[in-house]
Amino acid sequence: MAGVQMKELSDEQLAHEVLQAERQLASLQFQHAMSALENTAQLGRVRKSIARLETEARKRELEQGLAKDSLVQQHAKTIAEGEGAQVGQVDASGGFLSGIVDKLTGKN
Repeated sequence: MAGVQMKELSDEQLAHEVLQAERQLASLQFQHAMSALENTAQLGRVRKSIARLETEARKRELEQGLAKDSLVQQHAKTIAEGEGAQVGQVDASGGFLSGIVDKLTGKN
């Protein structure tokens, strides 16, 4: 995701992108553990993408005077609604990876 595009996202869209990228990373790590991941460079790209998204989220939190990680937590429950429910995106249930993602990211 390009920097200009990231800045144009709403807070909710940004939070959804963070959560989606974290789920993608967990899926890639699972595939890598099972020796099914052909291109391991994807892991680094997704990690960097998460870092960029979280940096933008933290910048917005500081501008709004919010606590750390509050932006993503505030919008995490809405991922099943609206944009999160579109085709090709992960819904709030997360399927079989939902618990794995939470354990890997340290978020419950």
